Amino acid sequence: MRVLLTGGTGFIGKELLKYFTTYEVTLLTRSPLKAKEMVSHADMGNITYLSDLNKLSDLNEFDAVVNLAGEPIADKRWTKKQKEIICHSRWKITETIVELIHASTSPPSVFISGSAVGYYGDQQEHPFDEGLHTHQQNFPHQVCAKWEEIANRARSDSTRVCILRTGVVLGVEGGALKKMMLPYKLGLGGAIGSGDQYIPWIHLLDMVRGIIYLLTTEHAYGEFNLCAPHPVTNKHFSQTLAKLLKKPHLLSTPKWLLKIAMGESAVLLFDSLRAKPKKLTELGFHFSYSRIEPAMKNLLQHAD
Repeated sequence: MRVLLTGGTGFIGKELLKYFTTYEVTLLTRSPLKAKEMVSHADMGNITYLSDLNKLSDLNEFDAVVNLAGEPIADKRWTKKQKEIICHSRWKITETIVELIHASTSPPSVFISGSAVGYYGDQQEHPFDEGLHTHQQNFPHQVCAKWEEIANRARSDSTRVCILRTGVVLGVEGGALKKMMLPYKLGLGGAIGSGDQYIPWIHLLDMVRGIIYLLTTEHAYGEFNLCAPHPVTNKHFSQTLAKLLKKPHLLSTPKWLLKIAMGESAVLLFDSLRAKPKKLTELGFHFSYSRIEPAMKNLLQHAD
């Protein structure tokens, strides 16, 4: 399979490349030399590095496109400028890919494009799946809704489109768990606010396996929640992490304090998303880690 991959040097992309060694991969990156170093663990001589999509006039040479590019949404405070960067980094590259697909006489048969469960907004304690249609005013929904709308323009009889509504991806090399490890190891871990908000988590291995499953399942299309079947509350999540690290779980961080520190982006911590991966499981996908404790145990075995 010939795959065009964006976001290949990111947290998920680097792991995905480990499973792409039998594919011919073209990796879009602003810095090919830096990218070669970052993905050397997965480059079996099957990766070509592309610095600009504008060097392509169409995508006839590709069987698939996996679009994971985007400025991290949680790393910086949401100033007006940062919001523009977050949006532009997702929307523009997706628009360009769609234009190239439309320009192709033999387009890729599948286009897999990123999104997030933040699309749904705060759903409190109510479980939901991809059948939930919602219109929210908050920033995560606005980012995801337009991102998905752009990606879906590529859909045709020749190209199926799969949208990845990704949850909180757990791994030791990046993402939320890596950020949490130090304070928890120091015994400073605890719930955020009331701790009652649901976290739609997914083990990094299942995230990658899910992408490959959608890539190779020819009748898969539409929006998919990429999260484990059993979301847990923030309190349950933090108690489990503290327990496995054999550390106390005594502290909690007040909501008002995080709102001051993070501003609008605090919704990422307090929106409750009890998302279920109904479409993925109905297709026949089986999660390696459907429960939080075994997932964390596995990850902590490989942590420093």
